[in-house]
Amino acid sequence: MSNSQELILIVHNIRSSHNVGSMLRTGDGLGIAKIYLTGYTPYPLSDNDARLPYLAMRIDKQIHKTALGAEQSILWEYHDSILPLISKLRGQEFKIYALEQVTGAIPLTNFKPPKKLAIIVGREVEGIEPEIIDAVDSCLEIPMKGTKESFNVAVAAAMTLFYCQNLPK
Repeated sequence: MSNSQELILIVHNIRSSHNVGSMLRTGDGLGIAKIYLTGYTPYPLSDNDARLPYLAMRIDKQIHKTALGAEQSILWEYHDSILPLISKLRGQEFKIYALEQVTGAIPLTNFKPPKKLAIIVGREVEGIEPEIIDAVDSCLEIPMKGTKESFNVAVAAAMTLFYCQNLPK
């Protein structure tokens, strides 16, 4: 990734600790700036963790199975609410895009990433909530070629992050 590009991932309302771990590992491997975990998304053990200790430790162990330590090497933050985070990032001049199959979504292969880009991925089955879609600058989708309608959320996030940081500048 060029030093002039800042790429972050927002992981919202993902149920699977394994998907979260995979996205942390992918973010670390691709060198993205930061990952925000929001809503009911499980998150690794943290300083001043407000969760019950046995729950926090169990969730941390599950995330570690796929993150393999990336949860300690990549910058991440947990926020219970995504809309204030979107406002904060917009105030920092980020363009916010949801990765979601909706009418008017930009095919990823036609997308030219801005210098400050936040990608939101959401719920594994239902997708990103309409109120969040309404709050973003636009949506991106990965064109599908086979019989399945979508990719696993961690795979889709990896494809999108890789694409956005590896386009010729």
